[in-house]
Amino acid sequence: MGNLIVLVLLFVFKCHSQETLSGLLNTYNNNSVPYISVQELAASKTKTIVLDARELKEFEISHIKDAIHVGFDSFNLKNTTQKFNEKQLAIVVYCSLGVRSEDIAEQLKKAGYSNVKNLYGGIFEWKNSGFPVYDIKNKETDSIHTYSIEWGKWLKKGIKVYD
Repeated sequence: MGNLIVLVLLFVFKCHSQETLSGLLNTYNNNSVPYISVQELAASKTKTIVLDARELKEFEISHIKDAIHVGFDSFNLKNTTQKFNEKQLAIVVYCSLGVRSEDIAEQLKKAGYSNVKNLYGGIFEWKNSGFPVYDIKNKETDSIHTYSIEWGKWLKKGIKVYD
């Protein structure tokens, strides 16, 4: 009976924790990389390398202006780091919500990059906050690839693209 209660409580906690963005990120991430808010990134006056850790089809639908696509399944640390050798550069990694981007940011930190941050809420939070996104032709768009129907619930503004 005790084990059943523990299992029920764990299930309830997991479901409840995914009702907020911070709960979702706490469920999937280990907070090994500091977050940066979309407002902080948008207001930043320092040179920042922005890396998109989503798959190419997601990036082609829309991305943050001047972001460099590095992918997730196809991510190659050596190819990525050859583009910028200065290990103190400000780097922000994003994905849909901030889960895949933490994995990529962790790899960069392990490679010696000291100023790496994870975009809190990813491109969904960027769009939800009213910041522009651009398609593969660098034309502003309202479309966002939502990765999945389940994750798509977190996109409140814009046109959801599922595939």
